[in-house]
Amino acid sequence: MALSEKELRDALRNRWFIVFTIAFAGLALALSALMQPGGSQFQVASYSRTTASLINLVLLFVPLIGLTLGAANLAGDRETGALAYLLAQPVTRVEVLLGKYLGMASALLATLTLGFGLAGLALALQGGINDAGGYLLTVVLAYLLALAMLSFGFLMSVLAQKTAAALGGALFLWLLLVFLGDLGIMGTAVITQMPIGSVFLIAAINPLQMFKIASILTIQANLEVLGPAGLYASNQFGNALLPLLLAGLLLWIVVPLLSALVLFARQEKLTLKGSLK
Repeated sequence: MALSEKELRDALRNRWFIVFTIAFAGLALALSALMQPGGSQFQVASYSRTTASLINLVLLFVPLIGLTLGAANLAGDRETGALAYLLAQPVTRVEVLLGKYLGMASALLATLTLGFGLAGLALALQGGINDAGGYLLTVVLAYLLALAMLSFGFLMSVLAQKTAAALGGALFLWLLLVFLGDLGIMGTAVITQMPIGSVFLIAAINPLQMFKIASILTIQANLEVLGPAGLYASNQFGNALLPLLLAGLLLWIVVPLLSALVLFARQEKLTLKGSLK
């Protein structure tokens, strides 16, 4: 608990984290106000329209900050010697990693809460509360995506010995997930004439696509906006699609984090074995 609180305080003092928080909150608030077609006055959009705009904002920013924060954590402490000092204390490696993860997760979720909260408050003050349920579900989905990306970041941090290598791996994964998601799958489908079911399943493996599909489901009843793949998903899975996507996001949180815990604990065993030699 003490380690988690320290990580939370350190994150809140990090200038890059502060910049991200201000940028995300400002953009979320700006997206809640849309220019009227024929005038200079602003009107506050409905929750559904605001949610649709925030989906793309989340897909761009949240994976980047989650991956980089997680990747720089352990690797940075390893380079400065802070990790060795911490492991010399009466704590286990599992406690260290989980404490750091919980602290960073608290800071990341606080940022999302601030951004979504400001946008939601602006809408509520204008009386646009008809679709508040879908808006809140999207916030929960954004939380899950952020935690999944943070788990991947910590896995990168455990695998890499240097901060630069960890951040490089995190940025590469971000580019792969964000820019090669839709475009890569669409290009492969066109070239190979892949069946539509396979196209959807490949897309659904990507946690960013899981978030996107689930968010669309929360603001509209069908997935026609996604084209044939969306229609296939609706017909194939029906009402079970959203629970399956939620379960998939939870797996992307747990599996990388457990992998990081196992590898980090194994590093201790390898160190002890080397010292005995």
